[in-house]
Amino acid sequence: MKHSRDLPPYTAGFGSMIVTHQLKNSPPPVPDNIDLSGKLAIITGASSGLGLESAKQLLSLGLSHLIIAVRSVQRGTAVLPSLKAANSKAKIEVWELEMESYDSVQQFSQRCEGELERIDIVILNAGISVLEFSTVATGHEITMQVNYYSTFLLLILLLPILKAKASGRFVPRIVVISSIMSQFAKFAHSDKRPLLASLDDTKIVPWDKLDRYNISKLVGQMFVAKLCEQVSAKDVLINMVEPGSVKGTGLFRNAGGIVAVAFKAMFALTARTVEVGALTYMDAAVVKGEESHGCLMVNGEIAPLAAKTYGKEGEELMEVVWKETVEEFAPFGCKEILDDLSA
Repeated sequence: MKHSRDLPPYTAGFGSMIVTHQLKNSPPPVPDNIDLSGKLAIITGASSGLGLESAKQLLSLGLSHLIIAVRSVQRGTAVLPSLKAANSKAKIEVWELEMESYDSVQQFSQRCEGELERIDIVILNAGISVLEFSTVATGHEITMQVNYYSTFLLLILLLPILKAKASGRFVPRIVVISSIMSQFAKFAHSDKRPLLASLDDTKIVPWDKLDRYNISKLVGQMFVAKLCEQVSAKDVLINMVEPGSVKGTGLFRNAGGIVAVAFKAMFALTARTVEVGALTYMDAAVVKGEESHGCLMVNGEIAPLAAKTYGKEGEELMEVVWKETVEEFAPFGCKEILDDLSA
């Protein structure tokens, strides 16, 4: 089976891709022989939408221990009855995780290391899209902070923990939620250096609300591609999944005006149910194996990465993203983590 980077990039336009991925194809059902008894899963952003539904589906597969990592413990606690209904025997916990904060991410990973005996599955589901430009305490634009920086800092901090706590023949795995919208990232100012920091200043890179979400997913694909060159699939399996457009998710809850109208219209025509969308998570998390390491999964199939990851320019851009991100994460010991994992 070919790797995502061995496949030619998509050349179809947005409308054609939506028809192909949303209307002509669907994610596969979970095989009947999947049994997650004895296993522990963590899902970020699991108090609603795809995160919540994927939690229910993991529980229905016999998952023994679930941790939903949420910004609001109150909102997380409110969904416990619906999760218990999926599996009354499972241990289900609500842990606080503020994706706008590096401190919260670090504290969460430390709690995982100190309190958990094993971690089998991590689904990095939390994500946002916003209407207006704003920065958070880290100095980064909020979309990039939540969708990129905090997501991948958490991923790296969890890598040695998952490897150390692995139990039995089940290789621990991390699923990153990506998007085919990365294919349409204009990234018109990708020649700026430093690259990622330029996205925090509208005087350098003018604000484009749609492109910012697309960029956040594009650089995520780039980082995973580079990361999986260093991390063995036999230690921790890392893959990405495109869930498609899904009804009832909170992703574009902060959008307004023509953006909201456009997405509502598209969703009305093409969106799949949250139950079907979450099947993409299940396929990546419990069905796929080493062949999916570093790959993007679309409807259960290995798919190409975004077009901007290809060719000489793509390789150079990925290298810039990788180096700047590793440097950003240096205060958290990430360089040492990566060196240990690649040794």
